[in-house]
Amino acid sequence: MKFKTRLVITFLTIILLPLVLACTAFICIGGALIRGQEEYGLRNKDYNMLIDPTQASKLMADEIFLEVREILDYEPSGIEDEAVLSGINEKIVNRSSYIIVRRQDELFYTGNQLAANQIFSELPHFREENVRENEKQNIYLDDMKKLVRQMDFYFENGDEGSFFVITRTNPIISRRLFVDMAIAIMVILIFTSMFLTNWISRGVFAPINQLNVAMQNIAEGNLEYRLPDKDDGEIGELYRNYEDMRLRLKESTDEKILAEKQNKELVSNISHDLKTPITAIKGYVEGIMDGVADTPEKMDKYIRTIYNKANDMDRLINELTVYSGIDSNRIPYHFHKIDVSEYFGDCIEEVGLDLESKNIELNYSNLVTPGTLIIADPEQLKRVINNIIGNSVKYIDKKKGEIDIRILDELDSIRVEIEDNGKGIAAKDLPKIFERFYRTDTSRNSAQGGSGIGLSIVKKIVEDHGGYIWATSKENEGTCMHFVIRKYQEAE
Repeated sequence: MKFKTRLVITFLTIILLPLVLACTAFICIGGALIRGQEEYGLRNKDYNMLIDPTQASKLMADEIFLEVREILDYEPSGIEDEAVLSGINEKIVNRSSYIIVRRQDELFYTGNQLAANQIFSELPHFREENVRENEKQNIYLDDMKKLVRQMDFYFENGDEGSFFVITRTNPIISRRLFVDMAIAIMVILIFTSMFLTNWISRGVFAPINQLNVAMQNIAEGNLEYRLPDKDDGEIGELYRNYEDMRLRLKESTDEKILAEKQNKELVSNISHDLKTPITAIKGYVEGIMDGVADTPEKMDKYIRTIYNKANDMDRLINELTVYSGIDSNRIPYHFHKIDVSEYFGDCIEEVGLDLESKNIELNYSNLVTPGTLIIADPEQLKRVINNIIGNSVKYIDKKKGEIDIRILDELDSIRVEIEDNGKGIAAKDLPKIFERFYRTDTSRNSAQGGSGIGLSIVKKIVEDHGGYIWATSKENEGTCMHFVIRKYQEAE
């Protein structure tokens, strides 16, 4: 829930909940007090009688006296009709009141016989001046907690008559009502405060404390601590932002750990691969210095070997440089329009000499239409071919090695296939061979040398040319590398 909605609900709750509960308490407490005060058949369903009994009684009596005066003025015989008097009494019976009609000094009619017997002897006497002046007499019988209002009149035969409205007024009820209501309101306010405090605590403070604990875990390096899912609202957004931050930090940390591991592996691989040619160069140089190469043939062999080992070192250093360029995404490219047939013809001629010295047969076929052009960096594309062929040479385990290079025409692109008859790659390893530092068999590859980044460099260069690369292989039969580069087309 949003904070704005929560504040509106809190505001309405502070106003409405105490009001509703106070009204409920008033009804319940008033009803209980009224039921507790039922005496002599008196009932009260008018809460005004509890709050201001004197004023309520006066207003009620004035209404009754007005009705009686109309009966006396227009139909005097009605005051002697018990049905009429019962109807008048019925109007006030539920307001802790009843009527008494006195004729001469005797009880003529009453709406409550039991209560009338108690109070009749205490009623004030008939006064003729009240009849002449149309006055109403009010007295309060304190010992019986009764408010008496009297109207004097004459019956049709001239008998003296008095009409009384008797109301039970118990101030104790009013005081108890206010005391009980004050206690009830205090309880209601305490309950409302506790309810809102608990609601806000569960809805705001508890989630914030959870978020604080989560941030402490992040500060301590625990990136596995997760927060429970939350609904919409500011708290939910905070939780989702925390989770996004945690996942990104975890991903960044994992990448950092992996990069450190890979860098250590690279240093180890490069150190191993540099140490091998350096040891060889050192050995052959010592041989020359010691006079072991005492014939022109031996001298030529030693120098050629030293040259080849120096080239291996140069290749490794170049790979390291390219690897650094991959990480910073700053491999230098110099793109040109290249004629496919001429370019690959020159490459094959250069590569063929090297393979021939290693007793590996090279087969080349070009099925691309003459004059076909591509946009590429000649040096980087040559690196791709050399890395793939170098990889093939490294893992050819047959006495007679073979490498087939095919250039195929595919409408708007060319496909280059470089296939060898080496030991092949297992199906489970094929999807991973272009990952940096991945080796299908570390124990065997360590003997072969290599930094483990050759094919990742190939993939990066091909993709930077707008192409893509993949491999197919069968174990013990050989591997074929495929890469595709789009043709250059003149704009119409």
